[in-house]
Amino acid sequence: MKLKRYFWPVVATATIVLSVWLLLRELRGLSLEKVGDSLAAIEPLHWALAALSTLVAYAALAGYDRVALLHLGKRIDWLFITICSFTTYALSHNIGASVVSGGVVRYRAYSTKGLSPAEIGLLIAFCSFTFILGTITLIGLVLVFDPDIVLRFGDLLPISASRATGAFLLFLVALYLIGSVMRLKPLHLGRFAIVYPSLHVTLSQITIGSCELLGAAGIIYFALPDAGNPGYFVVLGIFLMSFSAALISHVPGGLGVLELVFVMGLPDMADADVIAALLVFRLFYLIIPFVMALLVVLLFERSRFRSEKTSGEI
Repeated sequence: MKLKRYFWPVVATATIVLSVWLLLRELRGLSLEKVGDSLAAIEPLHWALAALSTLVAYAALAGYDRVALLHLGKRIDWLFITICSFTTYALSHNIGASVVSGGVVRYRAYSTKGLSPAEIGLLIAFCSFTFILGTITLIGLVLVFDPDIVLRFGDLLPISASRATGAFLLFLVALYLIGSVMRLKPLHLGRFAIVYPSLHVTLSQITIGSCELLGAAGIIYFALPDAGNPGYFVVLGIFLMSFSAALISHVPGGLGVLELVFVMGLPDMADADVIAALLVFRLFYLIIPFVMALLVVLLFERSRFRSEKTSGEI
């Protein structure tokens, strides 16, 4: 049990150390002054578009919970769902171990709306699967329409294998949709029944999961300069690889992992410009939402404490 408890923290720490070490090797000769100049060179319009992309991403994240609740047949005020989802992801993206950290927030919030622990567990699993579904869909599209992207990371896959991998991923998504059309029977596991989502829900999952990632990648794309910029589609592909690697590694905020993958994947761009764009991403997608989420948690727990104190006095 002790080994199990310390396994992921050790893995995350080792990943951070290795990523930072490799990143420092890639960024030899880069100065803070150059990064500052790159930040200053970002046009006001691009700052605004990056901020708008952040709103798109977090609006889609709120959709994760709404679709999951739709599947569970639960009706909850949309504003409550939005605030809960925003807080969940703003914290989990920064803290790491998103299933655990996000689960705590969702349990505290949705238990006040009458959801049982089992229902909250299904909601968390459903939201995680929605993210995976969106990621698989976009990676499949990137590999099919731009298979050359794998060459940016060395000889990982031949071009033909890259396109075939993308087609296979899209085939898996198609199978999931076909299951909805066929209305497969529920899977019974003891007292629990796992109901296959309706076609409306599965289409919503794919749309919302994709929109969140498209918005997040847009933050970086708009913060990058035009010189050497390979285009949004390539930036999206690199983002999907880096973001997925960061989540798998359980590194809080993807520290070092995002930067390493992007610097390697954008060799035609100045390192200072890439790092500056990632700083904008961290500011909009991670830091500002994290501060706001802490405030929401503080206010929520304060109201809960007052409510419990009042009911105790009665």
